[in-house]
Amino acid sequence: MLTITTILEVMSTSANLPEAEHSGLLKFLSAAFYAVSSFLIIVVNKTILTNYRFPSYMFLGIGQMATTIIILYAAKINQTVHFQDFDRSIFIKIFPLPLLYVGNHITGLAGTKKLSLPMFTVLRKFTILMTMIMEARILKKKIPSRLIYSVLAIVFGALVAASSDLAFDAEGYTFILLNDVFTAASGVYTKKKLGTEGLGKYGILFYNAFIIFIPTLLASAFTGDLHKAITYEHWLNTPFVSCFLMSCIMGFVLMYSIVLCSHYNSALTTTVVGAIKNVAVAYIGMFLGGDYLFSWTNFLGLNICISGGLVYSYLTFHSSSKPSQCNGSRIQKKQDQLKIPIMEDSTDRLLVK
Repeated sequence: MLTITTILEVMSTSANLPEAEHSGLLKFLSAAFYAVSSFLIIVVNKTILTNYRFPSYMFLGIGQMATTIIILYAAKINQTVHFQDFDRSIFIKIFPLPLLYVGNHITGLAGTKKLSLPMFTVLRKFTILMTMIMEARILKKKIPSRLIYSVLAIVFGALVAASSDLAFDAEGYTFILLNDVFTAASGVYTKKKLGTEGLGKYGILFYNAFIIFIPTLLASAFTGDLHKAITYEHWLNTPFVSCFLMSCIMGFVLMYSIVLCSHYNSALTTTVVGAIKNVAVAYIGMFLGGDYLFSWTNFLGLNICISGGLVYSYLTFHSSSKPSQCNGSRIQKKQDQLKIPIMEDSTDRLLVK
C-alpha cells in the first residue's frame, strides 16, 4: 500500500516538470484525484456530523488542520518535500489565503450539517460562476465563450434544482453561499500564489493551516464549541473515532488535491470538476442519504448540471493536448524563420542571403 509520504514524493517530482510538459493526462489525473478526495470527505463528514451527531464542525476542522501541519512538517524533516522556513515574509506572501482557508472550512462543514447532501451539492454550483468572475477580475484571464455557456448551463441547472427544495433552511443556505464565495476566492488566490518564490504547493498548505490553527482553536474555546467536542459521548466508540481520524486525514488529502489540480489546471477547471463530483454525490444521496425529498424539478436540474459539467470537461481536457502541439509548431516555425540560408557560389565562397 502506498504511504502518504510516497504519494507526496511522486507528486512532487511530477509537479516540478516545466509548464510545457504538463500533459493532458496529468491534468486529468490531478482533476480525478481531487474529485475522488472531495467525494470521500463529504461522505465521511456527513456521517460524523449527521449520523453520529457530532456537535462541533469547528473542532472537526481543527483536527484536519492539525493533521495537515503534522504530515507536512514530518515530510519536510525527512526532506520528502521542500518549502521555505518560517519568517515574517510568509504573512505577506500567503495573505489572504489563511482567512479564506478557515472561512471555507467552517462554512463548508456548517453547511454539510444543515442541509441534505443533494441540496448541499446543488448550491455549491454557484462557486463556478463566482470563480469565473474572479478569474477574469483578479487573474485577468480571458475565458472562451463556449466555456462560459457551459458554466451558465451548470448554474441554471442548480437554480432549477434548488427551486423545488421543500426542506428550505435559511441558515444552511447562507452557510453554503458564503462557502461558495470562500471557495472561489481561495481557488483563484491559490492559483495566483503558486508562483510565489519559496512557497509552492506544500508551503501554501502548511502555512495556511499553521497560521490559522491557534486562532481557530481559541475561537472554538471562547464560543464553548471546544467544550462540546471534548465532552462528546462517543469518543470511546471505535467506529466514530475511525471516522473522525479518516476525516482528519482526508482533510489534508483534499486540500492537497485542490492545490495540485490548480497547479495543473485553471482555478475554474478545478471548481467545475468539484461540481461534477457533487452531482454524482447528489445522485447517490437520493438512494443512500435518507434525507432527500425527490421531485422531478430537482431531478431535471441535476441532469442539466451534469450535462453542462460534462461539456465543460470535454472542451477543457479534449483540447488540452492541442495547445502543446500548436506551441511546438510555433517554436519550429520560429526556428525555421531564424535560419540564415547559406549557399556557395562558383568560386567556393560562402554567400549569406
